[in-house]
Amino acid sequence: MRKRILTLIIIFFTAAVILGLGFASAVYYGYFHVNGYKAGKYAVRGVDVSHYQGDIDWQVLAKENIQFAYIKATEGSSYIDERFAENREKALKTGLQVGAYHFFSFDSPGTAQAEHFIRIAEPFHNCMVPMVDVEFYGNKRDNPPDPDLVEPELKDYLDRLEQACGQKPVIYATKETWELYICGKFDSYPLWIRDIWTEPTLRAEAGNHQEYDWTFWQYTNRGRLKGFSGEEPFVDLNVFYGTEKEWLEFTAGDEK
Repeated sequence: MRKRILTLIIIFFTAAVILGLGFASAVYYGYFHVNGYKAGKYAVRGVDVSHYQGDIDWQVLAKENIQFAYIKATEGSSYIDERFAENREKALKTGLQVGAYHFFSFDSPGTAQAEHFIRIAEPFHNCMVPMVDVEFYGNKRDNPPDPDLVEPELKDYLDRLEQACGQKPVIYATKETWELYICGKFDSYPLWIRDIWTEPTLRAEAGNHQEYDWTFWQYTNRGRLKGFSGEEPFVDLNVFYGTEKEWLEFTAGDEK
């Protein structure tokens, strides 16, 4: 009897390990998204891309049940994504809503970064409102820049860009950078939050129970879509918080 019970325990444990490894593998290789079900309730989907996606066939990608695409243009005060011009030109020939984004550097003046992005990403006509990506890079997660030093530089960047495009830019952030640099300081800007584990529920720390809204949600960084063949086999997948009607209202100002 004991031998039989032990055998059943071993079988059960082995099956659990196999299933666990299978699940982990499906998540790692992008065949299953932890947030996929929750993200599926939102009607408007999109991607954000950079040179890592390599050569993009935009006519193919545009048919992958997406409605928008944000394309990396610049980083810091001098870097230009090598595929930005080509990607934007080809993406604008599809039916997608297309926007450009800038990767914010904690090591460069905000105004210089804004001028750099404006110079490369103009014209803004017929493009979505620009986005600025505020996240850690290099060793910044282990050594976060002082929020009191980041705030004025980010404000300079946002003010200059809003002046140029006539709309408040979208701010992309992880939960960490949102809490450190965005929450309570730049709440009037549309927020794009990254959370690959659960649907964002944003509350400030230090006892503040106020909930904060998000406009875009990056729910996975391991999307498997057709249409690109770069060194990065995956693409970021995002949703818009709202209905298709609200999406049309959100993008209505982009032609101004």
